[in-house]
Amino acid sequence: MTGKANPDLIDSLDRIAREGTGLLGAAGVARAGALPAWFLGPKAENEAVLRELVGMAISGHVAARRDYAPQDPRLGPDRVFESDAYRATVERMRACLAEMIGKLAGSTPLSSYRNQSHMYWDITLPGVAGYIAALLFNQNNVAAEASPVTTLLEITVGRELCRMAGFDDAQRPPWGHVTCDGSVANAEAIWAARNLKYLPFAVAEALREVPALAAARGLEVRTGQGQARLLELDAWGLMNLPVRTVLDLTGDLARSAGVEPEAAVAALAGRTVQDLGLAEMHRRHAPDLPVPLVLAPATAHYSWPKGAALLGLGRTALRSVPVDDNGRMEIGALERMLAECLDQRRPVMLAVAVLGTTEEGAVDPLDRIVTLREAFGGRGLGFALHADAAWGGYFMSMLRQPPLGSSDPNHMLDIDDDDAPPGMHLNPRVEARLEAARHCETLTVDPHKAGFIPYPAGALCYRDGAMRDLVSFAAPVVFHDGVVPTVGIYGIEGSKPGAAAASVWLSHRVIPPDQSGYGRLLAKCIFASRRFYAALRAGFPADGPVAVTPFQRLPAERRGLDPQAVSEQERRLHDEIACLDNDALVDRLLADPTLMALFRSIGSDTSIVPYAFNFRSERGLNTDLGLMNRLNDAIFRALSLEEAPVSGPPPKPMFVTASEFDPAVYGEGFVARFARRAGVEPQPGMGVRFLISTQQNPFLTATEDGDFIPRLIAILRETATEAAGEICRAAGLRLKKG
Repeated sequence: MTGKANPDLIDSLDRIAREGTGLLGAAGVARAGALPAWFLGPKAENEAVLRELVGMAISGHVAARRDYAPQDPRLGPDRVFESDAYRATVERMRACLAEMIGKLAGSTPLSSYRNQSHMYWDITLPGVAGYIAALLFNQNNVAAEASPVTTLLEITVGRELCRMAGFDDAQRPPWGHVTCDGSVANAEAIWAARNLKYLPFAVAEALREVPALAAARGLEVRTGQGQARLLELDAWGLMNLPVRTVLDLTGDLARSAGVEPEAAVAALAGRTVQDLGLAEMHRRHAPDLPVPLVLAPATAHYSWPKGAALLGLGRTALRSVPVDDNGRMEIGALERMLAECLDQRRPVMLAVAVLGTTEEGAVDPLDRIVTLREAFGGRGLGFALHADAAWGGYFMSMLRQPPLGSSDPNHMLDIDDDDAPPGMHLNPRVEARLEAARHCETLTVDPHKAGFIPYPAGALCYRDGAMRDLVSFAAPVVFHDGVVPTVGIYGIEGSKPGAAAASVWLSHRVIPPDQSGYGRLLAKCIFASRRFYAALRAGFPADGPVAVTPFQRLPAERRGLDPQAVSEQERRLHDEIACLDNDALVDRLLADPTLMALFRSIGSDTSIVPYAFNFRSERGLNTDLGLMNRLNDAIFRALSLEEAPVSGPPPKPMFVTASEFDPAVYGEGFVARFARRAGVEPQPGMGVRFLISTQQNPFLTATEDGDFIPRLIAILRETATEAAGEICRAAGLRLKKG
């Protein structure tokens, strides 16, 4: 191996990255009727396609082995492959595999219409084929020498994800890479933000102490409040420089000093937080300031406190921002926290917005957070922004037009396209929040969630690719002084599968991450989710034995309108949405703009619907929170797997997941308001248990038998009624008759 990358391959992949839809193009790939070809299907309808694709992957790999150094000897003479020991070993492999396949049959059936549990459904056929094809080559994307092809595929995928996120500044090229998951990507974002926060101290120290940099000691930088000499700034000023100023510091230092960039970088050696560690860096340069904070909403993933602990900040450096009754970050609370930090001279390292919470499907008001960041930057409080779009990132494809020059006349908004029923689009306010991601420094997105890619495949995107250098660690033995393009020196992981990058790459070739591909796919999921929400509310009448309280309120409820307005919206959900098939609903939506507006505003910001059940006894609606929690726990146990079945498929009629609104996380007020909506009296310190259904099946409302959602509602009603009856009997009550 020469250590040189194939220039023709680089040019080809660069062209694919620029053109977006790649060699196949959007035309002829993402037209109406394409979606059924993208997945194996709940009944393995595309078995022949999968076998063909996997066969191509195996044949290609076999040919590659035989074509390389064909004169080399085989594994052994023919008699080796005819021996009893060989035959016995092969037979044992078959038997063990058969045993494992039998056990795997008891897994949660992710591709079924009945799987409503987590943020996954089926995986794309190109994703499967790409993974298997690359898996056979077992490339390690730690360095291009270990993965000359899949490294370049990963670089291309990173560019595509950046484009999907809106990171498209040609003067400051973005950069992204594949990680094993969103947790690692989030930790890397904290790592980069920490190193960014402390870099000005290292530059200032080098300016003062390195003779070769003396000519730059008058270096002026842009602050949030104007221009200032770097060496005249105190610790607070150095810690609150704008992000772009900090990213330009090393280059500005080199130009002002009249030295090569490499010399400026060398002058920082031994002075950065990367070298000294957080404790020593802070003690040396900012002993009178508290450790910087990370601000994230109460709904943030558990990887954020974990990442803060790993980076030496400590869990207490992560401050939780309250969320409103829609599960979104409360802007007023964030503004108050920032004002308090400014008054107390408490640095803020990073503010996190969640674009698609994993339990509520909520998208934080990032557009307003961006405005707050600009306002506080002008007052001297600077910090980086991160979008945790692990779940919601691929929904941005619904906002991206196919690349310029695409000849595909069909796109997501075409109402004549059977794959694109109207009313499936994102809520306009959600669109604005997702569009604001372009103003963040970093963004997490998980292809193995809404990208329908096999595990493991997360990703981190940098708006300015220069920021990745803040976390680089180069081992010369592995990376050969940068001769070959690499991704391994950036990020937390060492060895990682090239197969993950290949899986995303091939899926993107067939299903572009724009309106013609993933946008169309996820739009159908949004459509199904709104239909599920309507059916859920309509399927449990107000006088029945079981009541349901969806977390997401109706528009009239959110606006605080009178009960008559709420009842009218309830009626429309029952009479004009839930009871109609797709064709009739589409006709009604097109004919009635007010119904279309209602339809687009119901449900979650993405496709996750949380809800809690309560019961009615002969005494009326239950008011005991403990009993309501027991009911929801019982339903969850009935509709989930705690252990694999002894044999065969799992004996469950459908699958949901569950969680809890914990007062310690969400606040007593938030939990109390939801409890009262469900009809129970809140109890201090006691959370509210609830269930979660995620609609990630784009075919859920359009099976060969029509809409499958009524069957799911019937299963929920039967399961909830049976569980409620048992709880009533145990409590000495009688469940109200239906």
